[in-house]
Amino acid sequence: MSKLTETQTLILSRASQQDDRIALPLPDRLRGGAANKVIVPLIRKGFLDEVEADIREGEPTWRKTGDGHGITLVITDAGHQAIGVETETPQPEPEQAKPKPRAGTKQAMLIEMLEAPGGATIAEIAKATNWQPHTIRGAISGALKKRLGLNITSEKIEGRGRTYKIDS
Repeated sequence: MSKLTETQTLILSRASQQDDRIALPLPDRLRGGAANKVIVPLIRKGFLDEVEADIREGEPTWRKTGDGHGITLVITDAGHQAIGVETETPQPEPEQAKPKPRAGTKQAMLIEMLEAPGGATIAEIAKATNWQPHTIRGAISGALKKRLGLNITSEKIEGRGRTYKIDS
């Protein structure tokens, strides 16, 4: 068993008893920075997963994404093991563990541009999305690489500049 605080154990225990495995709502006394100090280590250890919340179904949200989608927290099999709870049937990790962008969003447009055979430059992406270059670089490193797990490569092309593309 992993070393957990009393509050972390409580959160995981509550989630393990839910059919949907959702770890929300958090205890009333846990708000803001205090909630982050308790939850973030659970996510890093793989005991909780951030997945897109189905707000239409009334799923509670942990945080909002930049494009307004809600993210909820779900206990993983590792989270069950951390509190000594055996899962009755092995459940695969939710398909939503790696969020996918909605069609028609600027993030989806960015992915489409990076999937093109020649990739795209920062200037080309800025023209298409109306984003600032620092926003584009942040989206590539944060949303695409870290959050979606995409492998982005770049190379300098004579006469065109640095191009970025999704490496399949």
